[in-house]
Amino acid sequence: MRQIPSVTQNSYLPMITYLYETVPSGNGEEPKVYEIRQPMGAPALTHHPESGERLRRIIAGGAGIRTTRKSESARPSGSCGCGHGGCGCH
Repeated sequence: MRQIPSVTQNSYLPMITYLYETVPSGNGEEPKVYEIRQPMGAPALTHHPESGERLRRIIAGGAGIRTTRKSESARPSGSCGCGHGGCGCH
């Protein structure tokens, strides 16, 4: 497994870690992957902040939290609609 170096940029919160890879300059050259912390919404970097290598941002899948607990707003209110046992007004 490849080790991914990490670079942190000083900035204001909230910060997020983006994945970047180098842009290969020749055939057969393997891209290097970096984790770089940036403010949310910051434009994608085009060059590594320390080495100056050309970069492109990697779009990766996100993460989420799933629970089985129902929120207060998901409970039946006694009005018409779909619920346990079918749809319609009773």
